[in-house]
Amino acid sequence: MPQTLLITGPGGAGRSTVAAATALAAAHGGRRVLLLSADPLPELPPAPGLRTARVDSGEEFRSELVALQERGSAVIGMLGGRPLGAEELTELPGAEQFSLLRALRRAAEDPAADLVVVDMPPLHQALTTLALPAQLRRYLARLLPAERQAARALRPVLAQLAGVPMPAQWLYEAAARWDEELAAVQAVVEAATTRVRLVAEPGPAADAALRTGRLGLALYRTGVETLVANRLAPAGSADPWTAGIAAQQDASLAAWAGAADAVPVTRLPHLGRDPRGSGDLAVLAAADGIAPLPDGGGAQPAWAVEDRIAADGVLAWVIPLPGARKSELDLVRRGDELLLTVGPYRRIVPLPSALRRCTVSGAALADGKLTVRFTPDPQLWPRGD
Repeated sequence: MPQTLLITGPGGAGRSTVAAATALAAAHGGRRVLLLSADPLPELPPAPGLRTARVDSGEEFRSELVALQERGSAVIGMLGGRPLGAEELTELPGAEQFSLLRALRRAAEDPAADLVVVDMPPLHQALTTLALPAQLRRYLARLLPAERQAARALRPVLAQLAGVPMPAQWLYEAAARWDEELAAVQAVVEAATTRVRLVAEPGPAADAALRTGRLGLALYRTGVETLVANRLAPAGSADPWTAGIAAQQDASLAAWAGAADAVPVTRLPHLGRDPRGSGDLAVLAAADGIAPLPDGGGAQPAWAVEDRIAADGVLAWVIPLPGARKSELDLVRRGDELLLTVGPYRRIVPLPSALRRCTVSGAALADGKLTVRFTPDPQLWPRGD
């Protein structure tokens, strides 16, 4: 599986330009690179080993729905429905997210690529997109398990009685295909070779967006490779307005460097205009630090279970959430799962096996870490175990 580098950041920060410059720099470094984007990319200078692919969400939506109708044609006819023609179909909200995820899965299986650079949507939308596969698989598992088994057992009888596949059978077979596809996408999103490169124009608005976005990335355990500070004003300018912008950017850069979850920062200059053509892109691709880290960098720390039974009588689940505030945290134990909310993001995670035999006895946030305390249940975890 090639290394995957997802490029995102606050809206308007220059993600597509940085994605193109990143891919170009990697290709100049001798890597075989596939640049994937749903948006028009800037003009790229030729580089050996560099390929581009455009995600056409409208075409993919039409192809997928036509194929779905063909697989369910007998059911549609039995219900009196009429299939829609491809020329009648226009994509629905959410189609772009699914198309991007399918393209990401296909790219990760490309044997001709060492690195896949993906021009993602803005940060919040990118996070919700990356969370979709796991969420939808959980919904399918909860909603269809018993009925799916019943449908399999009754399949021969139903087929003889009706002479056509029954709606339930068609639904559960479709759900099985969806789950398989979602599992493949989830494997790419959660792979150790997948990292995020954040792009932002330093300033107060970007600071707030990055803090919230990085909380979401920590919640989904996605590593941040580098932070690209884009469109930096020149230092030492005699113009008061430019000097003021530079001072504000310097303050943000200092805060980024001093953060508990600090990552390497790559600085890209403001060209005095929007990048134009392959010449400007070549300038950005030559900047120090723009080439992807060879080892991927930015591995997300594990959520460790610490044995504190001897000292405090508890097990502690330590969840890194740098920059989190107590007011934006919420957690609920539900069976063998923990529902964890951090700001606008929510994740439902299965408890490690040792913690399933415990009750939640408290939680605390300190130094960018949420520590959830679990007390062993004597009925499930007798003394001497």
